[in-house]
Parts: sequence; structure tokens; C-alpha cells
Amino acid sequence: MKAFIEKSQPKGRITAPPSKSYTIRALMGAALVRGESEIIHPLVSEDTGAARAVLGKIGVSISPQKDSWQLGGGNFHEAEGELFCGESAATLRFMTAICSLVPGKCRLTAAPSLGRRPVEPLIRALRQLGVNASRQGETAPITVEGGGGLRGGTAELAGDISSQFVSALLFIAPFAEDGLNIKITTPLQSKPFVLMTIDCLSKFGIKIALSKELDEFKITRQEYRPARYEVEGDWSSASYFLALGAISGGVEVANLNPESLQGDKIMLKFLPDMGAQVTVNLDSVMVKKSRLKAIRADLADSIDLLPTMAVLAAVAEGTSELTGIERAAIKESDRVAAVKEGLTRMGIAVTEARNKLTITGSAPRGALINSRGDHRIAMAFSLLGSLAGNTIIDGAECVAKTFPDFWDKLKSLGGRVKIDGQ
Repeated sequence: MKAFIEKSQPKGRITAPPSKSYTIRALMGAALVRGESEIIHPLVSEDTGAARAVLGKIGVSISPQKDSWQLGGGNFHEAEGELFCGESAATLRFMTAICSLVPGKCRLTAAPSLGRRPVEPLIRALRQLGVNASRQGETAPITVEGGGGLRGGTAELAGDISSQFVSALLFIAPFAEDGLNIKITTPLQSKPFVLMTIDCLSKFGIKIALSKELDEFKITRQEYRPARYEVEGDWSSASYFLALGAISGGVEVANLNPESLQGDKIMLKFLPDMGAQVTVNLDSVMVKKSRLKAIRADLADSIDLLPTMAVLAAVAEGTSELTGIERAAIKESDRVAAVKEGLTRMGIAVTEARNKLTITGSAPRGALINSRGDHRIAMAFSLLGSLAGNTIIDGAECVAKTFPDFWDKLKSLGGRVKIDGQ
């Protein structure tokens, strides 16, 4: 599917969708409760749908209500066939750990792009804890034999590949017979996501002792408690419209928590650093059209912002440096390559070095952008498309992964977008 984008000046107010990361964490937490829980304002998307489908195959009941889900957890049975995680890395990694608690043998599979993303460090850590886990090929399919092998103890885990490995172990730690001590052997990247997991677990009654440097986590044997969990708005998804406000007619994004633990809330720092006019309200953020200047930004703890920040750098005066981007190469696409390719096609000067992109701002020109099936590439380049006009986003349907109504939101602000077939 292609999105045809013409020049426009989008402006107005939209509501950010619920957080994907918190929705999936809440699903996993509720699944581990022996009893009934409720998730309020969950995100409905391809990724959260994959998590729901997998949990349903191991005995978790999920009943959709108006703007909420009722879940019955804590009574796992043998998996009903393969557990297909789609493109959801969080689902694959969290479930790889949770399957250690499921009777019998679980086989987790994934869509092709997710199947290329690393999981071996998590499997090694599970083996240290007495779990029989293995993989076929470089990553998925993964086989886990559960139902009693989680003895606990100490697991050592690299922190510079994916924070989801740490979160996966935190979910199952309360079930470990001897408790669990997680030691991080390399500097932890994307720390906010681990803090989000700890925050979510606390709502289900789980307490975790952690070091100040976030290089060690200690968890005693505990029992999950039912919860009524409300999902806040998604700062990652909001970032596109916050950025759009700075380069178009001004945009206000509602349903945002200014006190959120989400790492991509750092947009509240990056935008003013670039000269954008930003007003933070109780539950919304307003960004007005601004004359942007170049920035030096470290994205190590907010790696999903690379496409958004690259687009802002592309229209800022001067030369920006985006560092801490190495892990972006192992996302849904090689985002470093995808960003560089897209900017080059739109006439923006960009150079790549190890763990860094250097971008010199100028007026973008319209181009055909290959999204590479990556939702964040498609959404970010739609912003430049609205500025330049005559732009086509190929693979536009990929936004359904996290933000199914993205194109409708852009249109509602006055964006001139036509989706082929509509």
C-alpha cells in the first residue's frame, strides 16, 4: 500500500494513542495473576494483538469490553500449537521467559523481520536459571520446556543489546524457587523501558530491589495480585505529531503524561533545544511552528526516536549529530540505513559513522520513500512529505503495528494524504 503525500500545513489537536509498551507489559502482568484483572484504555494494534493471541493459546482468558480488557490469568495449560508473535519483539522476548512457567513444550515463532533480531542472550540467561530453552537458527523459532524448571539463583546478562531481555526475566523472577538476582555485565541501554517494567510490576504487587546504576536487580519469591491497570498515552507515537507541530502550523497532542517514565518523553527536551516553542499542559503538549536549529542528541536511551529526530535535523539550520544509534540497525528494519537512504532521496546531506549520523539541514524535495515495512520510518518521513509535497511512502500499511489510525490522524489535521485503494 502506498501513501501519496502533497504539500500542506497540518495544524490542530490530536489525541495520542495508548502506549504499546505499557499495554503489552500490562497483558503479561495480568496473565501471571491468579485471578481477574482489568486493563483500561489498551492499545489495539498488530503488536498488542499478537500478545493477546499468544496468551490465549496458553490459557489466559481475555474479554474485550468498551475501552477495556478483562483478563483471567494464572492458570496456564499446554500451548495450543505454535505461539506466533508476529512482529512484536516484546511479545517474543517476554513470552520466551514466561513459557518457562507453562506446562509442556512451547514453540515460539515470529514474522521474518523479527526472526532476525537477537534473542540468544536471553536464552543463555534462562539456562543459567535451570530452564531448558533453545533456538533454531540465529533467533526464532525458540523452544522452551516449562512447568517447573525455574530454580532461580543468579543470571548474568548483557545490557547493551536489548533491555527487553532484562524485562523478560523480571516478569518471571517472582516465581523462582530461590529468588532471582540479575547482574548486568555491560552498560544497560534503554533504561527507561526497564523502569517501565518495574513500574508495571509494582501495580501487580511485585517489589524489586535495584541498584542505583541499574546493573543489578534482586527479586524474592512473591505472588502477583490482581490489578485495575490504566494505560497512559504513547510518547513514541506522539513524537511524530510533536515534531510535525514544529515544522507545520502547530499541533497539540493530548493524552500525554508529563511525568511519564517513557524514555521518548525526552522530546520535551530535544524540541526546545532545537528552538521549538513548546507548552506543556496537564495532559497535553502544544508545539508551535518554529525556526529550528541543529542539535547534538544522544539517543541511546530513546532509540525509537531516531527517525523523528533525523527528520527534524533535516530541516534545522546547521549540522546535527545523532549518536547512540547503533542498536537501531537491529529494529524492524536497519533504521540507520533506512533513515540515511530516505534523507538522501529527499536531498538532505547525511553521513554515517560508527554509532552516529550527521545531518545537514536544507529544504527537502519530494521522493519515493521505501518504508522497509517499518512503521517508524513510514510515520517519520510522512512529516517531510507534508513539507516537501510530491512524496510517496511505500509500505504505508506498516503503521498498523503500533498506530493503526496514523494516516487518519494526519488527515484530520489537514494533511493532504491519499492512500491507494481508498
